[in-house]
Amino acid sequence: MIVGVNGGGKTTSLGKLANRLKREGAKILLAAGDTFRAAASDQLEIWAERTGCEIVVAEKEKAKASSVISQAVKRGKEEGFDIVLCDTSGRLHTNYSLMEELVACKKVVSKIVNGAPNEILLVLDGTTGLNMLPQAREFNEVVGVTGLILTKLDGSARGGCVVSVVDELGIPVKFVGVGEGVDDLQPFNAEEFVNAIFP
Repeated sequence: MIVGVNGGGKTTSLGKLANRLKREGAKILLAAGDTFRAAASDQLEIWAERTGCEIVVAEKEKAKASSVISQAVKRGKEEGFDIVLCDTSGRLHTNYSLMEELVACKKVVSKIVNGAPNEILLVLDGTTGLNMLPQAREFNEVVGVTGLILTKLDGSARGGCVVSVVDELGIPVKFVGVGEGVDDLQPFNAEEFVNAIFP
């Protein structure tokens, strides 16, 4: 599952991650679980096309995210997909009811595949600054974040505040987004990151 606040780059990161995993030989299914933002499903369908991955989208308007994700994980299990990447709606970490929706999404996945979701990746916008820490705290408390994707590092943002997130919560940075291209999601390299912050 990919989680985070609005506009952080979740859908784009998911598309880039799908591309990376598919190139490594995995059979990928995408789940358009962002049922709130009108263009999110269309955006993910474009990523599915670009990466040659299959996708599950809501069959009707106003579908629940947990329903779409449940359908995708069932299909993934039945049809032998290696990985199901689940997009979710952006939400403010301070909005209780929206955070509870994430709990519902996590529960439906674990009912279908024991021990899943295997990863819950929190997307953090590198331009956010100190607000990264409260975001990470809340998402981690609610769903148990397993890794971070730091985005929007292609501009002047350096994302140095992520150090406080890793230090306090012990959640590793797994990937960094360095552009809009399909290949612009790179595995996190601590040495390169520090050198970019302190040139």
